[in-house]
Amino acid sequence: MSRLKLCLEDHQIYIYIVFIFIGIFCGLFFEHTQQIFEPSISVLIAILMFGMFAQVPFLSLRNKLLNFRYIFALVLSNFLLIPVLVFLLVTVFNITSTPLLIGIYLVLLTPCIDYVIVFTKLGHGNAEYMLISTPILFVLQVILLPIYFFIFLNQDFSQYIDIKPFLETFILLIVSPLLIAIILQYLSRKSNKMMKVLTLSEWIPVPFMAFVLMSVIGSQITKILSDLHVVSSVAPIYICFMILAPFIGNFSGKMFNLPVDLKRTLAFSSSTRNALVVLPLALSLPSQWSTIVTTVIVTQTLVELMSELVYIKLIPKFIIS
Repeated sequence: MSRLKLCLEDHQIYIYIVFIFIGIFCGLFFEHTQQIFEPSISVLIAILMFGMFAQVPFLSLRNKLLNFRYIFALVLSNFLLIPVLVFLLVTVFNITSTPLLIGIYLVLLTPCIDYVIVFTKLGHGNAEYMLISTPILFVLQVILLPIYFFIFLNQDFSQYIDIKPFLETFILLIVSPLLIAIILQYLSRKSNKMMKVLTLSEWIPVPFMAFVLMSVIGSQITKILSDLHVVSSVAPIYICFMILAPFIGNFSGKMFNLPVDLKRTLAFSSSTRNALVVLPLALSLPSQWSTIVTTVIVTQTLVELMSELVYIKLIPKFIIS
C-alpha cells in the first residue's frame, strides 16, 4: 500500500494532466458537465483541504507561530509588491475596460487561502507556515481590497461587492476541514481506530487534487471558449504574472533572510490567487458586469492551475539554499 501511495505521489503531475484533459473532454462533449461539476468544486476542495490538514502536525505547532520575519515578508510580497506588479501589468497591456479591470484586480489582488497549502507542500515549501498564514491573508485582503479598488480605479465598489461569500467560503474550505483534522489528530492519540483513519487520510491529496482540476476545468471550459475575446485580452497579463510573481516571493524571503523552505512558501503564496473564493463575488455583481468578470476570473484559474504544475517541479530546483 505504501509503495502504491509513493507511486501516486511520484507521478502526480502526470495524473493531474490526465484529469485536466478528462475535464476538457467532458466539458466539450457532454452537455450537462457544468451542472454536474460546478456544484462539486467546493465539496472536493473541502475534502482536499481536510486531507492536507490531516498531514500537518497541529498539536506541535506552538513553536512555529511567532516567526515575525516570515509574516512581514508575506505581507510585503502579497500586499505591496504584488499590487504594484498588477498595476504595472494592467498599464503595460493598456486594459481600460471597467469590467476587465474589476475582474483582474479582484482575482490578482487576493492571495489564495485554500489549495495554495497543497501546492506549497507538493513544491517542498512549508505547508505548516502557509496554513498559519491563511487567517492573516484573509483578514488583510478583506480590509485592503476596497482600498485597492479606490486607488487603482478611483471608484468605490463596496456597494457592488458582498463580503458574505468571502466568509462562507473561508468557513467551508478552511475552518471546517481544519477543525475536523485537529479533532482527528487529537483522537488518534487515544484511539487506534482514529489513528487508522488518520493514516488513511494520507491518500486524499493526490486523487482529490486531480478531481478538483477536472471539475474546475470541465465546468468552465465552455464559458472560456464562448468569450475568447475576453480571454485573449487578459491571458497575457496572467501569463506574465505567473512568470514574475514567484521571483517577488523569493525576493521578499531574501530580504528577511528566511530559510529556503519559507522562500518557496512565499513564492507559492505570491503566485497563487484566490479565484475560487472571489468567484462568488463576481457572480454577485450587476448582470452587465458579472459575465465578463466571471470569465476574467475563470481564465486566471486555468492559467494558474497549469502554472502550478510547473511550479511544483521548478520552484524546488531554482529556490535552493
